[in-house]
Amino acid sequence: MLKALFLTMLTLALVKSQDTEETITYTQCTDGYEWDPVRQQCKDIDECDIVPDACKGGMKCVNHYGGYLCLPKTAQIIVNNEQPQQETPAAEGAGAAANAAATSSTGTGGVAATGVAASGVVPGGGFVASAAAEVQTGRNNFVTRRNPSDPQRIPINPSHRIQCATGYEQSEHNVCQDIDECTAGTHNCRADQVCINLRGSFACQCPPGYQKRGEQCVDVDECTIPPYCHQRCVNTPGSFYCQCNPGFQLAANNYTCVDINECDASNQCAQQCYNILGSFICQCNQGYELSSDRLNCEDIDECRTSSYLCQYQCVNEPGKFSCMCPQGYQVVRGRTCQDINECETTNECREDEMCWNYHGGFRCYPRNPCQDPYVLTSENRCVCPVSNAMCREIPQSIVYKYMSIRSDRSVPSDIFQIQATTIYANTINTFRIKSGNENGEFYLRQTSPVSAMLVLVKSLSGPREYIVDLEMVTVNSIGTFRTSSVLRLTIIVGPFSF
Repeated sequence: MLKALFLTMLTLALVKSQDTEETITYTQCTDGYEWDPVRQQCKDIDECDIVPDACKGGMKCVNHYGGYLCLPKTAQIIVNNEQPQQETPAAEGAGAAANAAATSSTGTGGVAATGVAASGVVPGGGFVASAAAEVQTGRNNFVTRRNPSDPQRIPINPSHRIQCATGYEQSEHNVCQDIDECTAGTHNCRADQVCINLRGSFACQCPPGYQKRGEQCVDVDECTIPPYCHQRCVNTPGSFYCQCNPGFQLAANNYTCVDINECDASNQCAQQCYNILGSFICQCNQGYELSSDRLNCEDIDECRTSSYLCQYQCVNEPGKFSCMCPQGYQVVRGRTCQDINECETTNECREDEMCWNYHGGFRCYPRNPCQDPYVLTSENRCVCPVSNAMCREIPQSIVYKYMSIRSDRSVPSDIFQIQATTIYANTINTFRIKSGNENGEFYLRQTSPVSAMLVLVKSLSGPREYIVDLEMVTVNSIGTFRTSSVLRLTIIVGPFSF
């Protein structure tokens, strides 16, 4: 009888426990943590997962208890050997739950709980306790949960409802699931803020490229935080972009600036192009110079730059120049004029004439210059016979000589030497200019008893011909013998000084 009464009371107690709705009282978590209604404790928020672009400037985000760290990508993170706590699947049953024990402490305002519990994940994203547990909390708060005794059975009877924490709602599977306030529009974020859904709550953050200042989101000037751009940074609302100086272009990473080879891309030089860092320069071929636009080339008139390039005449040509010589001359070594000996190339004299070349031309003279009463005895030498009475008052002999000098020759200058060919004993020789020196261009200086030097004392300009008679008078010591001979010198002054 007593045994039957005990079984009846136990049955009533079980039925009553199934009809009673579970009640949850949860604690408030500090910043960086959120309440886990299944585990009935505060858990860390992974900001690196939910906060968009948590770290800037190429840093990597590392989650930390109650917050996160921004570290360089090269930083090494050493993790201790403590094994993470794993959830026990619901399928393991109440036997596994009975063997699980947990103790947590958060200080005077936290939770200190001991007992046995097991949790499992069910479809819909919610959680349901799969074993009966009794949990006692610290001084400030407490949690009391009563669940069905069958760990495999999920209550689906609508009359058996559960009470969810703030930020959660009951699903169709009768479990507590997170409310997405951002999607539902139940958040209170400002128009310039972005809503971020959290488990059981939400957060208001500024969009990427903005930072919170007071209650407003203001643009972050990334250009003041180096080193975003290689050369030039342009800030835009919520973002930025990089620019390059003239002569450079952005690389594929949109950050680095690389030099543009203008000589390959768009050669604007008329002749030669040389690429330099950030620009280019043009150069011209020899004989040209850069114009004022520094791109085109203009011919250099070398003939204007100097009057000494050519001996006679300078002729400008595209990119160069050439020298010319007057008639009777030819160009040698590109700039100098040299007389052409027409007597060797184009002799136009008759057979009874002799060709005499001079600077810039030639003359034809008779092969026999002797006139009566003179007789030709040798080349260019005429002698008057002693038997002829006419020869007593005239020079005994006349010798014909020819010479050529350049125009504007410097003075004084020795130009011709006369010398006796026959020397008589006990005689005295004197020399004088007999004719052809009316303007005093010449002077005859005796250099020895038998020779004299013709000196040019005035500068002569050609073309012009001078015939000068140089006489040598021979007298014996007692004055009983006197004779003379003449050297008829034809001087041809060329038209030029070369």
